[in-house]
Amino acid sequence: MTEPAIPEGYSPHFRKSPFTDPWEPLFSRTQAREVSIGLVLSQAHCNSRGLVHGGLIASLADNAMGLSCMAALQEEGRGAPGGLVTITLGTDYLGPARIGQWLATDTHFVKTGGSICFADCLLRADGVPVARAGATFKVLQAG
Repeated sequence: MTEPAIPEGYSPHFRKSPFTDPWEPLFSRTQAREVSIGLVLSQAHCNSRGLVHGGLIASLADNAMGLSCMAALQEEGRGAPGGLVTITLGTDYLGPARIGQWLATDTHFVKTGGSICFADCLLRADGVPVARAGATFKVLQAG
């Protein structure tokens, strides 16, 4: 099986983390108020049935929505000096994602407040929706 081409506009993900290192290579695309994260799914992302693990999907959504909230705050000239932390995360699984597919996030709603941000995200495998997620984030002050 040949690996799918990385879609136009994506480049190696700019944010590295010990948590996401096992998912590499990760790719991201930054637009106004949205950071989309994508990857080609492999065996390392799967559960014992050979389907992509829901924990990976939820974590990818959480990561993309948090980065999208940060991008929205920066666009508004506010930033988040101490970063953001997840208050709530809800994920609805719509269908399976499989090895060899391109999985990417689409954060289509971001609302920023004074100390809390909200985001909604759709995840697609080869363009087909496999999950939707929503999250609330606390804006931390530098400290």
